[in-house]
Amino acid sequence: MNAVRRLRRCSLVAMLVFCGSGAVAADAPQFLNSGKVWPPELPFSEAVRVGNTLYLSGQLGIVPGTLKLVPGGIQAEARQVMENIKTSLEAHGYQMRDIVKCTAMLADMGEWGAFNQVYKTFFSTHYPARSAFGTNGLGLGARVEVECMAVLEK
Repeated sequence: MNAVRRLRRCSLVAMLVFCGSGAVAADAPQFLNSGKVWPPELPFSEAVRVGNTLYLSGQLGIVPGTLKLVPGGIQAEARQVMENIKTSLEAHGYQMRDIVKCTAMLADMGEWGAFNQVYKTFFSTHYPARSAFGTNGLGLGARVEVECMAVLEK
C-alpha cells in the first residue's frame, strides 16, 4: 500500500474514532425560534446554529409577528427585511458584522439597484459575500427575500 493510501486510511480511522467519541456533540444542530420576527407556528426554524455558524431562514419584509408585508414597495420591504435579519441575529447573540454570506431573491431584477441602496446601509466596513437572483414568485407576494449565514469568532 502506498504512503498516500495509508495516510488516507489513517485519517479516516482517526476521524471515525474522534467522531465516535462524542467530540462532535457540541456541534449538533440547534433549531432556534426567537418569536421576534416570524410567527412561531410556521413549519420552519428561524435559524439553525451549528457550532459557531448561524444559518438564517430567508426573511421577508413582514411586520414582525405577522404575515403582513410592510407597505411601500421594494425599498420599504428591503429595509424591513434587513431589520428582521438584524433582529433575528441579535436574538441569537450575533450582529450584522458577523454575516459572511447572503442570498437575495428578487421578484424583479429591475429592482436590484433599489435593493442595493438599502442593503448597503446595514454594513459599515465590509460586505458579506452575496448572490442575487430573480424569481417568478416569493412568499406572501413579497418583492424581496434575503437569507444569510453568520459566524462568530471563537
